Amino acid sequence: MSYCSFVNDPDALDSADFRLHKHYHDYHYGFPIAEDDELFGRLLLEINQAGLSWTLMLRRQENFRQAYDGFSIDKVAAYTAQDVERLLNDAGIIRNRLKINAAIFNAQRIVALREDYGSWKGWLDAHHPLTKPEWVKLFKKNFRFTGGEIVGEFLMSTGYLPGAHSADCPIFTKLKTNADRR
Repeated sequence: MSYCSFVNDPDALDSADFRLHKHYHDYHYGFPIAEDDELFGRLLLEINQAGLSWTLMLRRQENFRQAYDGFSIDKVAAYTAQDVERLLNDAGIIRNRLKINAAIFNAQRIVALREDYGSWKGWLDAHHPLTKPEWVKLFKKNFRFTGGEIVGEFLMSTGYLPGAHSADCPIFTKLKTNADRR
């Protein structure tokens, strides 16, 4: 079952989770993100979802936003051992040391990439379009905790890879129309 079919089946989830997924599908999934901090936030959520459900990430998204200083790349890049301990004790997020350390390392890498590309979005745009295997190789070279599924979902969810929506989905048409206007 595609994500589009899943979110359009109200019997697939309880009503609160259905609303979470429906809102994400209709207004965020596959939509380009212009702001670096929001792109970082999406990657952070994708990394933390590994081995868990996307429903959990949607439920805890605001907890992550708060715990990671609004997904501020600069603030996360400057995190100290005390911040790691704070995050490891935050029951509102996923308390996994490898994922926390990856977020900090990845923020530091993004800061470095911005020196050459002006922004992280600039770095992503400079490499677009690549195939999924090429993207995965590039991410593995530059970031931590970025396997094929994480990279693929991050790039698909932010519009860098096709396939977020099936062709018969109204959101597919909406995204295509917006892309054609550019």
